[in-house]
Amino acid sequence: MTTEVKAMSHSGHEDLTAYRRRLGSNRLGLWLFLVSDAFMFGGLLVSRAVLWGDTRPELNQTLGFLVTAILLVSSFFMNRAETAMAHGDRKAFLRNTLITLGLGVLFLAGVVGLEWRIAPFGPSDDVYGAVFYMMTGMHAFHVLTGVIFLGVVWNNGRRGHYSAERHWAVEAAAVYWHFVDVVWIFFYPALYLIGAAVK
Repeated sequence: MTTEVKAMSHSGHEDLTAYRRRLGSNRLGLWLFLVSDAFMFGGLLVSRAVLWGDTRPELNQTLGFLVTAILLVSSFFMNRAETAMAHGDRKAFLRNTLITLGLGVLFLAGVVGLEWRIAPFGPSDDVYGAVFYMMTGMHAFHVLTGVIFLGVVWNNGRRGHYSAERHWAVEAAAVYWHFVDVVWIFFYPALYLIGAAVK
């Protein structure tokens, strides 16, 4: 019996070692994807600078500030969720991931559900509409995929698939979510603050 337990323990150690080896390549793959994605978002910022110059459309400043605050707060809770799982606290992980997910949905409702409806132009009206809807649309798409990712991770966490030693999916979801938030930190001033407002 002792020999069997030792063999199982040795096998588990090997599995954890292999998991940690894969973790390095997984992280590299994720960061390469995010760097390539950053070029796309950078291209949108360049398009905004070229097509809008030192002007910007008259947008709802209160709504822009609120959705930005919601997204930034969501990053705080995502960090808490990842930290909780790194310490093996599944209950705190589930709670904070669910809050992050809810804030992501609120952000989407604010941008797609409200801002798109009250914007003073359509996506094909002029350069303001084209750039605004392209930038916010691509970002909203990434937030949506992040929300779906968080939903999958939350459900897997609820079923006990993660531990303090093995939670790569949680780490990947957190990094992706923070990336999406950082992109909006650049988009928000470019869309709402920089340049003279044109009605």
